[in-house]
Amino acid sequence: MGYRYLVLGFLLAAFTVMGLNVTTPAFAETKTIKISHQFPGGTIDEGDFRDRLCRKFAQEVEKRTNGELKFEIYPSGSLVKSKQQFNAMSMGSLDMSLYPLAYSGGQIPETNITLMPALITSYEQGAAWKTAPIGKELTRIVEEKGVKILTWVWQAGGIVSKDKPIIVPDDVKGLKTRGAGKAMDEMLAAAGGAITSIPSNEVYNGLQQGVLDSAVTSSGSLVSFRLYEQAKHVTTARDKSFWYMFEPLLISTATFNSLTPEQQKIVIEVGASMESFAIAEAKKDDEEVAKAYAAGGATVHDMDEAAFQQWRKIAKASAWKSFEEKVKNGKQLIEMAESVK
Repeated sequence: MGYRYLVLGFLLAAFTVMGLNVTTPAFAETKTIKISHQFPGGTIDEGDFRDRLCRKFAQEVEKRTNGELKFEIYPSGSLVKSKQQFNAMSMGSLDMSLYPLAYSGGQIPETNITLMPALITSYEQGAAWKTAPIGKELTRIVEEKGVKILTWVWQAGGIVSKDKPIIVPDDVKGLKTRGAGKAMDEMLAAAGGAITSIPSNEVYNGLQQGVLDSAVTSSGSLVSFRLYEQAKHVTTARDKSFWYMFEPLLISTATFNSLTPEQQKIVIEVGASMESFAIAEAKKDDEEVAKAYAAGGATVHDMDEAAFQQWRKIAKASAWKSFEEKVKNGKQLIEMAESVK
């Protein structure tokens, strides 16, 4: 019996020297991924749907990876400031963000097409970009900067104002207004507005302090930032809107490449599975705007086709024209986008 233990001890020692551990099983290392976004936080079932989308994504990925991947979610720009999130992902210092891509238009001019006024006319058209040439080109441009698109999210938007409704272009003349991106600002300026560029989480204070008379932002932000407390009028996106913004769920390429092939596959699949949720919730937000503002005492307005065409005419002569002339392949990108029905 002593001889057997001697042999066993010898073998264990040999395995240890060879770098083999036969006494403890191997466990996959847990990796924590941080998701930052600028929108108000909530729970997986309540609150801004963009925050909820991040939480649903995190929950499903954690489940499917058996806890190998875990997530920490930082809403309200609490980890990285709103407009710095793309650069942080590009440099590998931030893992993920649900991010309005047009915020990067200063550094990546092509991304201004993702908030090109009166270009997108429905959620279905926006969703169709993903597999169309315009979507593939946008994916290439973003990935060249070290960032990967996981979930294609579009949101329509409306217009809030303090003193009078804004429905047609003439209504914005002389007003201090917020459009959110270069192209939108160019159209609003062409209509006679005085532009103030701030992220959506600063609009409430802007209206409150008189920095803004009006603002254009997503339906989700119109409600979740409680802008009805400062506005007397709102024009919803229930019928028509010149404002559709691409707000995808993104992951740093550095983070993505650090995952195992199986983890990468899960992240991609779960990201794509969130898109139907995004469309459904965005449409709900368009309806919720009318309810929330009416309850808050504001007057609710809608934009019809005739008003939309007035905005589109100005958009083509200002923002579209500028993009085609100043952005490399700008004309081609606009044509790609227009070809998607």
